[in-house]
Amino acid sequence: MSYVVNTAQDRAAMLEAIGISRIEELFDNIPNSIRLHRQLDVPGPFAEQELTQRLSKMAGKNRTAENLVCFLGGGAYDHFIPAVVDALASRSEFYTAYTPYQAEASQGSLQAFFEYQTLICQLTGMAVSNASLYEAGSGVAEAVLMAMSLTGRTGKVVLAETVHPDYRQTVATYLANLGPHIEVLPCPAGFLNPTEADLALDDTTCCLVVQHPNVLGTLEEMADLAQKARAKGVLLVAVVDPISLGLLKKPGDYGADIVVGEGQGLGTALSFGGPYLGFMACREEYVRKIPGRLVGQTTDRRGNRCWTLTLQTREQHIRREKATSNICTNQGLYALRAAIHLATLGPAGLRDTAIACTQKAHYLANRLLATGLVHLEPDRPFFKEFTVRLESSLAKKWTATALVDRLVSEGFLAGYPTGKWLHGRGTCLTIAVTEKRTREEMDRFVEAFARVA
Repeated sequence: MSYVVNTAQDRAAMLEAIGISRIEELFDNIPNSIRLHRQLDVPGPFAEQELTQRLSKMAGKNRTAENLVCFLGGGAYDHFIPAVVDALASRSEFYTAYTPYQAEASQGSLQAFFEYQTLICQLTGMAVSNASLYEAGSGVAEAVLMAMSLTGRTGKVVLAETVHPDYRQTVATYLANLGPHIEVLPCPAGFLNPTEADLALDDTTCCLVVQHPNVLGTLEEMADLAQKARAKGVLLVAVVDPISLGLLKKPGDYGADIVVGEGQGLGTALSFGGPYLGFMACREEYVRKIPGRLVGQTTDRRGNRCWTLTLQTREQHIRREKATSNICTNQGLYALRAAIHLATLGPAGLRDTAIACTQKAHYLANRLLATGLVHLEPDRPFFKEFTVRLESSLAKKWTATALVDRLVSEGFLAGYPTGKWLHGRGTCLTIAVTEKRTREEMDRFVEAFARVA
């Protein structure tokens, strides 16, 4: 934004145009009792150069993944973003486009969403994708509502404890004033046992929600869980990491009914936690119950290829009782970034990225285990995240939270204290490793970890 101030004459002209004499009159409808009656400690005006320097100095106090070596995860990952993503997505026709949920969305925007949908379907192995959702948490909640509508069952929703707690909380918020009982299945071993899942499912259950890889980084027994769910007429909602699908089996291949996930790793920066991108895909027979909007390809009256909003199942567009969701828009800019990112990587590039994440995560895990200060918990296959428990002698000196805070001063975002997610894991630390981390960074991290411990 250009540095242009309003002069006193400018402000007077604007006030005259709206028929008031003082700016304060704009706030007359706010009761005096709740208004702030003090002067803010704001310094006087600066020249543009002085202001830029002052703000840059203040911003430099932030500790981010740009000036710390980042091993954080839990749905937000420090993946590499090719320059072409910023170069294309920041073009003004994309960057400043009006929120594209109306029927008059431009052909360029519609084509971008159609390409995004196609790529998500190829990635997940599902038949249909919508044009994106807000982020993974609301995506999981929308999938649960969709499952309720598809099955007609409103008695129970079953979620694995290893589903991210933020996602579970979002589901609870969505269903707070609706009928279903939410049952969270304990996973003391760090994954959902298919036999225990089978016991929890009954003819009132609409869906089973499982995250794979889960919040601890562990792989779940998805094929067995899909089989157990199908035998009870329950839909399986798979919550997946899109990068993992460069290496792991596609959800469509192991029997998932609805697939959702966090698309931040596909071309979106960490951005202090958002805005992010939720993706959703499902089987073809479920298309009329999918929330949000669906872009389709057709031909115009001249026979040229064109795109249109094929399906909009929200209350503004169809009769209320037939609406599937009140979601108002899609993450247009971030869906575009994901499409550019996936198209740039291609199948081979995505696989290479997934393999690099896996190999580096296992390298770091083995280096940490060799210190004797931690052990894997659970000791099961993982993708790019893993969870370690501090050995008892170390746990007497440090909590996982204190250790993470201390390692920030060493230049590392060491991971996430798992106890904030799951009860009984207060001495555990969940660590994520992306393709950006180098061997030198990981070796320095292990040295710092051992030194601090």
